[in-house]
Amino acid sequence: MFVTLPTLKMAAVSGFRALLSLRHSVILQQSFGLNAVQLTTCLPRRLCSVNTGNNKPRLAMNTENEALLETLNRMGVDVTRARQRQPGVFRKSFTNEHGLTEFLQSKGASRKVIASIISRYPRAITRSISHMEERWDLWRNIFKTDEEIVNILDRSPESFFRSSDNENLEKNIAFLTSLGLNSKDLHRLLSTAPRTFSNSLELNRQMVECLEDVCAELGGKNPEQFAKAVISRNLYILIRSTKRVRTNVNYLRASLKLSDSELLDLLQGHGSEILDLSNKYLKKNIISLQQKMVSLGCQKAEINEFIIRYPLILYIGTNTLSCKLDCLLEGGITMKQILQKPKVLDYSTQNITERLKELQRIGYDFQKNGINILDSSRKRFVAKIERLAPSNN
Repeated sequence: MFVTLPTLKMAAVSGFRALLSLRHSVILQQSFGLNAVQLTTCLPRRLCSVNTGNNKPRLAMNTENEALLETLNRMGVDVTRARQRQPGVFRKSFTNEHGLTEFLQSKGASRKVIASIISRYPRAITRSISHMEERWDLWRNIFKTDEEIVNILDRSPESFFRSSDNENLEKNIAFLTSLGLNSKDLHRLLSTAPRTFSNSLELNRQMVECLEDVCAELGGKNPEQFAKAVISRNLYILIRSTKRVRTNVNYLRASLKLSDSELLDLLQGHGSEILDLSNKYLKKNIISLQQKMVSLGCQKAEINEFIIRYPLILYIGTNTLSCKLDCLLEGGITMKQILQKPKVLDYSTQNITERLKELQRIGYDFQKNGINILDSSRKRFVAKIERLAPSNN
């Protein structure tokens, strides 16, 4: 019988794929405790499970890859959760769960962490080894250890696996560095708002240009420095829309009756930290705060000054803020004292209540001694109570 050269090549490729799949299956067996029966059951249907090229074959429409489901179940993946998030993954003929497992374990990830990553972001099993290695190297330019990256993936798998464009990631790192952000800033960005690096370069550039325009329109002399300062203070700003930021800037100006220079000063300081709030939430909180403080006898000018001095108060939900104010006032503290020391509102209502009880127990006089004691760490507060208690016995 005459055998053509192409036929021999095809046979060789098939044999190589079978061996490769066997190697991955053995690794998976060792990692997740699969037994021999399970291995032989899944092998014939999964011989080509490592191809993750652009032309990804799919099964018939609405048909799930049963062998893939079996494998993921044995790995401890929450398949129900994963299917709800990205159902299309389970209709692919070729996936790379074995390669993903091997790669992440080499970086120190546990079986539990790997299963959790796939459960929450199943598209991770479609990434090739070469893609993951290249992306990992780019992240290691910012992080010192593999453990730091594994911790971020455990918290937010989307941040690493969402984008398949490593070139875009590299360009974003270069762009953000060009703004004057140092390695510490990039570390904080990637740890706190990793989606920043999955944005297209153009999207990040648009936000920076928006911030620079805001600065210039308000009479600022250094738009580049302004943009850098805002990004450094508000790590979420780059994953918000320019429309949201513009609307918030305009609403702050109108509601607080600010001049250009006053608004610029606010945004260059702590005001930058509220620019990422939704327009509806910001507007609701400003209106509710104004109404509450008017009911407590405050003048409009006092309210505006209070917000300008402590804009982070707008992060606090309406009901929570109302409870905190009532708690402080009922504890013998005046509204004037709160206006002068707004950071007391940073603490939880439960914390405020417990501290007020302790101070009342020792007869603490807020009118005489002020309220600074409420704005202190737990350790310092306890030490202060211990020093004051004997003199009141």
